[in-house]
Amino acid sequence: MAGPLLLRSLLSASSRKSLSSHLVRLPRLSRGFLAGPASAAAAATTELNSCLEPSRLRNVAVIAHVDHGKTTLMDRLLRQCGADIPHERAMDSISLERERGITIASKVTSISWKENELNMVDTPGHADFGGEVERVVGMVEGAVLVVDAGEGPLAQTKFVLAKALNYGLRPILLLNKVDRPAVSEERCNEVESLVFDLFANLGATEEQLDFPVLYASAKEGWAYSTFTKDPPAGAKNMSQLLDAIVRHVPPPKGNLDGPFQMLVSMMEKDFYLGRILTGRVSSGLVRVGDRIHGLRSKEFGIEKIEEGKVVKLMKKKGTNMVLIDCAGAGDIISMAGLASPSIGHTVSNTEVLTALPTIVLDPPTISMTFGVNDSPLAGRDGIHLTGGKIGDRLMAEAETNLAINVLPGLSDSFEVQGRGELQLGILIENMRRERFELSISPPKVMYKTENGQKLEPIEEVTIEVNDEHVGLVMEALSHRRAEVADMGPVAGNVGRTRLSLTCPSRGLVGYRSVFSSDTRGTGFMHRAFLTYEKYRGSLGNVRKGVLVSMGYGTITAYALMSLEARGSLFVTPGMETYDGMIVGEHSRDTDLDVNPVRSKELNNIRAAGKDENVKLSPPRLEQCFFSFHVKSGLFFLSIPKTYW
Repeated sequence: MAGPLLLRSLLSASSRKSLSSHLVRLPRLSRGFLAGPASAAAAATTELNSCLEPSRLRNVAVIAHVDHGKTTLMDRLLRQCGADIPHERAMDSISLERERGITIASKVTSISWKENELNMVDTPGHADFGGEVERVVGMVEGAVLVVDAGEGPLAQTKFVLAKALNYGLRPILLLNKVDRPAVSEERCNEVESLVFDLFANLGATEEQLDFPVLYASAKEGWAYSTFTKDPPAGAKNMSQLLDAIVRHVPPPKGNLDGPFQMLVSMMEKDFYLGRILTGRVSSGLVRVGDRIHGLRSKEFGIEKIEEGKVVKLMKKKGTNMVLIDCAGAGDIISMAGLASPSIGHTVSNTEVLTALPTIVLDPPTISMTFGVNDSPLAGRDGIHLTGGKIGDRLMAEAETNLAINVLPGLSDSFEVQGRGELQLGILIENMRRERFELSISPPKVMYKTENGQKLEPIEEVTIEVNDEHVGLVMEALSHRRAEVADMGPVAGNVGRTRLSLTCPSRGLVGYRSVFSSDTRGTGFMHRAFLTYEKYRGSLGNVRKGVLVSMGYGTITAYALMSLEARGSLFVTPGMETYDGMIVGEHSRDTDLDVNPVRSKELNNIRAAGKDENVKLSPPRLEQCFFSFHVKSGLFFLSIPKTYW
């Protein structure tokens, strides 16, 4: 009997040890199971209190025009609240964001301030990524509108502000970059009046029109309630902005006693956890291990997608993702455990059979066709070559980016619809870096027909150039069917003129590179979708021809040296070419056959001089994405590995 008794005592000891370890990790949950009914109720109350009360939460989006200091402001707010910032522009986690200096995707983080939890959403400022703004403004109750005090509200300021006001958000106006020498108190008052007029024109309510105004220098790391260029030493921080958020932004409305419901607003994939769904909890509580299911609205009713349980609950704190045990109504969280739901779907308790209202996005305005690379050089550099892999990659992109639509086409081709050429250019660049080879059609504008009338997308364009370039820019845009809405000098900048125009989207395709050349790199152009209007007629002579290779082999520097005078090149020495490949853009409106593989003739005659030192300009890769609309039917093939 000694053997069985000894074994039983060892099992008891190990069980007690295991149970004690569980009590250390999850004390409240274990006490609820081991104690009587009164203790269990007390444990449940303690767990309820451990989740943040909605009154202590503030959900805020930071919205702004491109380059008005939004991401820098987020860095200063994180530092103010004690977060560890590894580098500048900490919220820009995508490599292309850091390279281009723009925000491409929305991100959520949280900071603690005076016993309150502030969930901050950093949004893109470019109109091409407006879908990122539209899908996250439903998660917040307030917005910090960042406006450059020198430039004032621009086209994309109007775009992001209109989205915020439509959702009833309470705005806070932050005039940034007031430390610049050209910014005065009179200029700030003028910008404040312009913003107020913009609010009124966009249909803001009286409550939204009563917005607080703060003056800041995000670069220096301070915000102040009155105009100053040098605040007191004790006020050179973001405390007043954080206090204004707590004071003016209402807490989220949510019922902790109701059933759990959450609308998925963001999604990412993890190698170990699978899909990570992010959204704001509309009602109830959610804990790790709870049974949940995904729902979506269909024409015939509510469809159940998948049922499972919560494997992980996470929340972004500063720049780190931390695990949490539970979350309540009003909080913005991430969860893992379901493999099928995506953005716009509802995640709820299994007893809930109603879906939350889905996200409504603006329609796409431009489309391109992606297909298999069938050139003679196919398969030399990339590793993803087939139509199936290209289609899977595009479908995965459409699942995480609602502003992109993917429609299957003929013979392994896919029509990709988006908001603008920058958005599609980012997608192409990402696919190239992932070693895809593909062919791309010229971009096409998406028209609409209403009451038998053809409508086309019209964009609002804001241009700032030197006075000597105004005539050249206006002449170029007149051929593109642009109409001038306003024109005047730029406040605080002598010799600069600002133009406000409306122009068809088809006229702006490929114009950015032309604009940079016309203004010698000193001009700024910002554009945002405005509306659909009546078709304005055919464009003038705005398209240029292309340089087409008529040789097969390796491109030489000797040949390119004589071709540089003919136009802009897209290739470099050492690349492979074939007959019919587009190697550049012609400086005129006709196509030109060239021989980029020509080499210098070698003979036995001694020359008096030395060989020429070949100096070539770098290829214009940014332009080549959208320079192939010059002749319909031409396709652009993936750039070789030397450009990765």
